[in-house]
Amino acid sequence: MPRVKRSEAEQDIVNSAGPEFLEALARGLRVLEAFGRDRRQLTLSDAARAVDLPRASVRRTLHTLVQLGYAETDGRMFRLTPRVLTLAGSYLLSNPLSEILQPAVEKISAEVKDVCSTAVLDGDDVVMIAHASPKRLMEVSAQIGFRIPAHASSLGRVILAALDDRALDKHLAGIKPTKLTPTTVTDKSEIRKAILKSRNDGYSLVDQEVELGFRSISVPLRRLDGKVVAALNIGIHTERGTPSMMLKTFLPVLTEASNRLQRQLI
Repeated sequence: MPRVKRSEAEQDIVNSAGPEFLEALARGLRVLEAFGRDRRQLTLSDAARAVDLPRASVRRTLHTLVQLGYAETDGRMFRLTPRVLTLAGSYLLSNPLSEILQPAVEKISAEVKDVCSTAVLDGDDVVMIAHASPKRLMEVSAQIGFRIPAHASSLGRVILAALDDRALDKHLAGIKPTKLTPTTVTDKSEIRKAILKSRNDGYSLVDQEVELGFRSISVPLRRLDGKVVAALNIGIHTERGTPSMMLKTFLPVLTEASNRLQRQLI
């Protein structure tokens, strides 16, 4: 079988991972991650372009996913099946953070009658691990497993604020900020300033940088030893309140909850 050509980034991972690294598994996970909100179904060619791998390698991966029940196909288009949720379920069931935080966000959401979430840092993004919304909202974009760029979100900024300066500079050097909305900050020096402000303030308030018409405020969640492990957030549609209202009304709620949760996060 001909050797599959690796991308430069993939080669760096292989070099650093050592002989126990399983490339076939890594490629399979890359193909799974190629699907998303804007790529709900893909042809073989689409998937190969998305992950920058040869068609033959992607074809074998997709065939395997179909046989295992994680994907389905009509012969041309491939799409994921609900069985993929078992992978996320395994994380949520084995992660004590989610077990502790889900009841907390449900309580806060019921109290403030708006969306409440928690997220953890995963590479350049934050990923929601607990989420609750009031019954009046029939559909919201941010759900468990939802990913948003850390640098542009209040959730991400309070987590990044916990990094030391060297680690923060390394993180910023590796990202490629893109305009999600007209107000998204993409200049890295300005992003750094916003993160340092979050470090100094102890919270972050982001106004429509991730999604137009939506603003959010977040505080860090710390373990008993003081290490930041996640972020806690309340988000609202802009017509529901101003930034100053959020500071006055929501920040005390988040701060109190963060202090209470720290006693449970070991």
